[in-house]
Amino acid sequence: MAKKGGKGKKKRAPGSGQKIRVDIRRNKQVRTRDQNLTHELLSDEVAAEDASYGERITGKGSLSRRRTVVGVEAEDDQLVRVVDPEGCLTGRVTSFVGLACQVQCEATGVTFECSIRGVLRTLARDSRNVVVTGDRVLFRQEGDSYQGVIERIEPRHGVLSRNSHRREHMIVANIDQVLIVTSVAEPDLKTNLIDRYLMMAERHGVKAVICINKIDLVDPIDVQQAANMYGRIGYPVVLASSHDGRGIDQLRSYLVGRQTAVSGQSGVGKSSLLNRVDEGLHLSTADVSDSSSKGTHTTRRSRLLPLADGGWVADTPGIRQFELWDIGMDEVDGYFIEFRPFVSYCRYPSCGHTHETDCGVKDAVTEGLIHSRRYESYLRLRAEDIFVWKNSARGQ
Repeated sequence: MAKKGGKGKKKRAPGSGQKIRVDIRRNKQVRTRDQNLTHELLSDEVAAEDASYGERITGKGSLSRRRTVVGVEAEDDQLVRVVDPEGCLTGRVTSFVGLACQVQCEATGVTFECSIRGVLRTLARDSRNVVVTGDRVLFRQEGDSYQGVIERIEPRHGVLSRNSHRREHMIVANIDQVLIVTSVAEPDLKTNLIDRYLMMAERHGVKAVICINKIDLVDPIDVQQAANMYGRIGYPVVLASSHDGRGIDQLRSYLVGRQTAVSGQSGVGKSSLLNRVDEGLHLSTADVSDSSSKGTHTTRRSRLLPLADGGWVADTPGIRQFELWDIGMDEVDGYFIEFRPFVSYCRYPSCGHTHETDCGVKDAVTEGLIHSRRYESYLRLRAEDIFVWKNSARGQ
């Protein structure tokens, strides 16, 4: 029976989404202040009187201002815009600079240069990026040109991201795996950096493959120790040399038919390895600096590249620091996969595996069941990044 009195609620049209309140991003700023305004008001009483009617002082800053966005929906815990697909094309972002994106059309393979609809920048509240290399998008072509506007970003699955200035810096999206490239020399092997990447991969549920490059520069025995440490806990390890070609066939077998983010420190030879895997890529390369033993950034932005034998690789810029994002202190041991069988033997449910007695993880280290270098890396991560995890990753 219908209720008496009053009017019924208006039904929402199917697929119209809902309203949400979001913060206005920093790029929504007021006009730039006139640099001479103070001087003019002090010297001109009439101008000062006029200004009192035209200017308003408010306590609201750029971060406290909010707006209502209409026509969005939550999908896989991500906010996406509701768009009528009629007249839109589907594509994938292959690279972007600023707000200009290269989008390859799924149906034709043609690449369009696309801008981004303003409402999408509003929805990207917690991320430093609006659009990410690898994103699957709906875009609308403008006239008969190869230009368009991105109307919707599909939910992302499998990402490579890190912390940057207390915001998530998403490097590439929609990947199956991450290829962690390091080198044994020029620059030296950094297992702590590898461990950070492995935690990120476990956090986002993507497969991790480790490639140790430049094995032609050292004694093979020195390389094998690190390879065994990761290999025995289940991570595939490729020993390679872009100089003489060793390991390239094995590396190619891991990449073909997959969506792979290729990442690592500057100068480890990511682009050189990819050129060996697929000679048609023609990626720029550079030597390591003799004075600093550090690599130079030959890859300036993330690019999604098709492989001749199938699959895609995302060649990403080299990094020198990899700060973790959205990992709590109580979660760290869970991302060291070799710790998992021994956590249940800890006396205390909240054991941090540092100073506690009757710790299953510490006992496993003593017995050689967990590599001591991995355990030291775990302790270093807890000590170094507690501020980052508590304040940045939790959005405080």
